[in-house]
Amino acid sequence: MKLLAIETATAGASVALGEGRNVVASAQRVDRRGHGSFLVSALDFCFDQAGWTPGELDAIVVDVGPGLYTGIRVGLATAQGLAAALGVPVIPGSSLNAMAVRAATGRRHIWSIVDVRRGEFAVASYNPVPGGVVRDGASQLVTPDHLRAMIDSDSRDSLMVGDVEALPESFFNGLHRTRRGLPRYPAAEALLELAVPRVNAGEYPHPSELRPLYMREPDVKIGWDELRTEGPWFESA
Repeated sequence: MKLLAIETATAGASVALGEGRNVVASAQRVDRRGHGSFLVSALDFCFDQAGWTPGELDAIVVDVGPGLYTGIRVGLATAQGLAAALGVPVIPGSSLNAMAVRAATGRRHIWSIVDVRRGEFAVASYNPVPGGVVRDGASQLVTPDHLRAMIDSDSRDSLMVGDVEALPESFFNGLHRTRRGLPRYPAAEALLELAVPRVNAGEYPHPSELRPLYMREPDVKIGWDELRTEGPWFESA
């Protein structure tokens, strides 16, 4: 079972090839821009290192968010284009899940966070269990103050991973049961790890079900309605 994983939902873009749970090649770069050009070179590098051809792939897993709008679109479009050309399924992954499963803790309650800009963060919490983690609630879009209140009301020792550095330093004042940890970004290798059970079970979504998880509207929107009524080509009846 040969898999390709694509991660571009955050500044930490990465690509990985795996045979089952065994990673055979990977590439990564931290950059909030240029994910498209990185993917081209990273895919070439990984296939060359593994000695594989794209036609050998059994499935592709891609991070659909939450994260940066453009990055999510680039990764999903690349995965869908390759899958259509190769005739293989695409499995959606989550940036929050990918970070939580790699969190360096054996007992602490995990808070996985992604900065989605405009002072908001996508957040999900997880309980560590033998061999992995279990999410204990739905992902939410919150402000730093809301997140602080959520963590402060939790009586358990906590570990925060992800875009922790984007929070104001005052956020951590008085949070004595909370530590900051790794990973900083989701990784394609973690996506592979999470996808293997779904592939083994044959759990593939229909292509029409693959949707980006933005959790809020993009920063820039085109006012099509205004253009239709105010543009020079508009003629009133």
